[in-house]
Amino acid sequence: QVQLVESGGGSVQAGGSLRLSCAASAYLICMGWVRQAPGKEREEVASIIGAGSTSYADSVKGRFTISKDNAKNILYLEMNSLEPEDTAMYYCAGGVFSCVYSYWGQGTQVTVS
Repeated sequence: QVQLVESGGGSVQAGGSLRLSCAASAYLICMGWVRQAPGKEREEVASIIGAGSTSYADSVKGRFTISKDNAKNILYLEMNSLEPEDTAMYYCAGGVFSCVYSYWGQGTQVTVS
């Protein structure tokens, strides 16, 4: 069982920045950030696989950057130019063999006003 622990959420004004972190207890080949706002469908905002191939949702391209420290098994999400529409619970997720996520963190709240 792999444990994922997120940190770094909070409240920020529109246009501001936040950085989320996710510490994994073991290496996962694919990791991502998935968000869910009340009344909205879950959305994968970014993922990173293997040596560093990344993918982003159109809604965050150019504003969010995903990165991973493979030596420490820590996943990051740098979020800039935040908009009220980015308000959601953000979950860290990971997969052992693929980007079909088997492991999920408890979530960290991001609120943009």
